[in-house]
Amino acid sequence: MSKTLSVLCVHGIGHGDVDQNLPTSWEGAIQNGLAAWDPELTVKCEFVKYDDLFDRSPQNPAAYAAAFARVLASGVVHGLGDLFSHSRGLFEIPDAVRWTAGMVAQWVTDEKLRADARNHILAELQAGSYDVVCAHSLGSLICYDLFTRNPAAIRDKNFISFGSQIGNPLVRDFFAGRLVPLTQATNWYHLYNPDDHVLTADIRLTAPNFIDVGTLFDIPNDPLNHSAVWYLSHENTRATVWRAFSDGAHSRTMARGVKEFAKVSAKPSRRALLVGINDYPDPGNRLEGCVNDTFLMSSLLQECGFAPGEIRVVLDERATTRGIMDRLHWLLDDVQPGDERVLFYSGHGAQMPAYGPTDEVDHLNECLVPYDFDWTPEHAITDKQFSELYSQLPYDAYFVGILDCCHAAGMTREGGRRVRGLTPPDDIRHRAIYWDSALQVWRERTLPSPNPSLADSRQGVNYLGANGATFRLGRAARLRTLPESRYDAVRKTLKHDGPYLPVLLEACQEGQLSYEYRDGAQSFGAFTFNLAAALRQDRAARRNPTFAQLLTDVGARLKAMKYDQTPNLIGAKKILTREIPWAAAAKPKSKSKPKPKRSAA
Repeated sequence: MSKTLSVLCVHGIGHGDVDQNLPTSWEGAIQNGLAAWDPELTVKCEFVKYDDLFDRSPQNPAAYAAAFARVLASGVVHGLGDLFSHSRGLFEIPDAVRWTAGMVAQWVTDEKLRADARNHILAELQAGSYDVVCAHSLGSLICYDLFTRNPAAIRDKNFISFGSQIGNPLVRDFFAGRLVPLTQATNWYHLYNPDDHVLTADIRLTAPNFIDVGTLFDIPNDPLNHSAVWYLSHENTRATVWRAFSDGAHSRTMARGVKEFAKVSAKPSRRALLVGINDYPDPGNRLEGCVNDTFLMSSLLQECGFAPGEIRVVLDERATTRGIMDRLHWLLDDVQPGDERVLFYSGHGAQMPAYGPTDEVDHLNECLVPYDFDWTPEHAITDKQFSELYSQLPYDAYFVGILDCCHAAGMTREGGRRVRGLTPPDDIRHRAIYWDSALQVWRERTLPSPNPSLADSRQGVNYLGANGATFRLGRAARLRTLPESRYDAVRKTLKHDGPYLPVLLEACQEGQLSYEYRDGAQSFGAFTFNLAAALRQDRAARRNPTFAQLLTDVGARLKAMKYDQTPNLIGAKKILTREIPWAAAAKPKSKSKPKPKRSAA
């Protein structure tokens, strides 16, 4: 007797409803994939039609235009590559990309449309009995929105997303900055091609039933690489997804097998990346204590229990943008609950006036300054790319960032203390100033806040700076542009706490300077030197401080040494008030008295 796999198929960008080739091509690709493992297994596909929902949906011109620009801008680092740059206008973008961006923007800005789309998919699911939901591109957004709000809709079914924008920053922002696992699904297979140029993004998710399947392909003479059939026919899809469905038992146990394999081949639960840059190419920017800082921090971490093999160091000319980002992947990829990660950076910091989606300077980027820094986003470590690595970490993982730099303008002062911050060149500085004709002076521009309600909150200065328009490192502010009331409501609905927030120990407050300290003949960062001294003092006394206590002690030491810098601490309150997980000194073993020998009777 033949077996049948029942699949509900949800197409992507428009015209899927009237594309006569779509049903046969999808069904053929799935059937061929299954036949490789079980020739007797057949597939029955039903196709959802939903284009009319978008055709009938009215558009709010202002909200739609803003969302459309933001979706396209997200393509700079998510899917468009060199198809989008400041040298090209919006209407030079390929039609399919503008079309997709428009439909995503329409979906994001229209609450009724989203609800109608969810209900439409739900009705299709309830009208039949399906083993799998297979969703491409925009269809995957509609399905994920349904499954997060109504988990029962995907209960005991498999979900396949491909050519998907679920991981796109704008979409994650709509979900209050964090993607949640689909716990009711049997398995969620996410097919990802990094060369798909239609605003797609990978999904960084830790869940036993989430399986990320790399499906790299390059379609000849197709600059978009967005074909659903190429995803469904890929050899990795065949080896992973269709193989699993050829045996129902295998489908149910595969996720457990992946999880158990991860345990067997588990990488160290502790990792630390230490970056130090003294010898910047411009002699005027060179520092003295950063390399010493990294060795000081490495010795301190090893005293705290880190093994030498769990620590990586990158210095000077090797600490390029690419070199640092590659090592950040080593640090933050595949983090599991309970893992401990430390990033230490000693070097220059800077603030860059940055262009928004409409090609106007509308915010400042805080950034770390790599060796090849040139005041462009391509050669800087900004939170835009950094947050891709940390924002989806498990909440119960520890990620600590220790930053000995400042982001206020400052240069080496001959004969005085060296300052760890760069002053922008005049052409860069010109982006953020304007000529006041009345006073006949140059003044700083007032930049619009990406989230006025967040800027006005108690957290505002720490997240968006005193000007309300600075994307500060480690805050994931780009994933928090919803108004605060709506952001909180979405978090509660989806039952999460927003993007993961690292614990940040920063050398100084916003607007202050981070200085170097000369200890005899050796130079160190004043912050790093005192951090190590305070923590070693606690360990000698067999105390394990909290992050808050440690920063208070470091601040007191800096003040006693007459340094005008106050360390800054940010993170979840429940973490900051806990003892530092890896800082405790081992307690001496108590010497038990020998028990008296019992005499023979």
